[in-house]
Amino acid sequence: MNFTSRRRTHHRSEETEGPGLTALLPPPSVPGLDPDRELLLKQALLREAAVTEPRGGLAPRASRPRRRLVRVMVPAVACALAVGGVVVVNLADAPGRGGTTAAPGGRTPGTSEAAQLLDRIALAAAGQEQPTVRADQFVYIESKVAFAGQSAGGGEVTMPPAHTRQVWLSADGSRPGLLREEGEPDSLLGGDAPVYDLDGRGATPRPRTAHKKAASISDPTHEYVASLPTDPDALLKLIRDETHGQGQDPDQRAFTAIGDLLAETWAPPQVGAALYQAAAKIPGVTVIDAATDAAGREGVAVARTAHGQQTQWIFDRTTYAFLGERTVLTESGDAGPAGAVVGTSAVLTRAAVDRTGETPAPTTA
Repeated sequence: MNFTSRRRTHHRSEETEGPGLTALLPPPSVPGLDPDRELLLKQALLREAAVTEPRGGLAPRASRPRRRLVRVMVPAVACALAVGGVVVVNLADAPGRGGTTAAPGGRTPGTSEAAQLLDRIALAAAGQEQPTVRADQFVYIESKVAFAGQSAGGGEVTMPPAHTRQVWLSADGSRPGLLREEGEPDSLLGGDAPVYDLDGRGATPRPRTAHKKAASISDPTHEYVASLPTDPDALLKLIRDETHGQGQDPDQRAFTAIGDLLAETWAPPQVGAALYQAAAKIPGVTVIDAATDAAGREGVAVARTAHGQQTQWIFDRTTYAFLGERTVLTESGDAGPAGAVVGTSAVLTRAAVDRTGETPAPTTA
């Protein structure tokens, strides 16, 4: 909810004004916190104070009740990608479908509530313990995913059951990764096919490796993600610059890019915290009271709406750990009715392994 400042209706004495201003000062150092976590804590407390501190005699804001789902109408599917006789619905770049209307269960766009939640999520991310990933290792991510599809002949868009997705990504990008999805053949990732040089007629072709494309926000390696700026302003600028031209809405491009990094990379704690702080600076980010990931885990979500659909990042209510993503239609159309889920995921495991196909040993409680 956007809060509009109201004129003070009465004056307080200098004695009562003093403590109110003091309460807005940065908090003192917290023993036992490293400088990065202390800075995050200060930012979170100051931002929360800016919203909840009763200024000018205003009464504190009352907590808002949860709202029921609201259904709105939607346009036709803008584009579809036909692969193997199946059309995968993609609404994200539909022309003229920008906007930040809250989806069912969402709050008013621009509310500082989303920034407060992302501050707490960033603080939790900064405090996570994560082992060092060696350059010669692979980042392994296992998840449950499901995406709505439509047969090549048309007809109703359907949402299949969630299936297991496993991905192995070379930490430094020097070796091919692997994608393994339930019911599909394995796919190599990032493995450039060899290029053959011929020294002369009749000579034996000599293989060489083609020049490898540099890592980027859209095609990251673990080493690249680990090198990202931890200043949220610098990070957001980098993301905006690197995603320029990838869609008509720069804010949605940035939000989507951050979501992709959260879902299928393993950012170091300080980089992860910066990603959440950068997301808090994107206009139109909202809070969803309740959302469920592909594994059935219910949590609170941070979301942004554009092009007739809403992208939701789902977090554990207690630990603020990232659970997964969900894409929900905000308007009705060929893709389905408003409120229909057309994409869902749940991150189950992240680990460092030595080779593709290897899975981490199960942990015991």
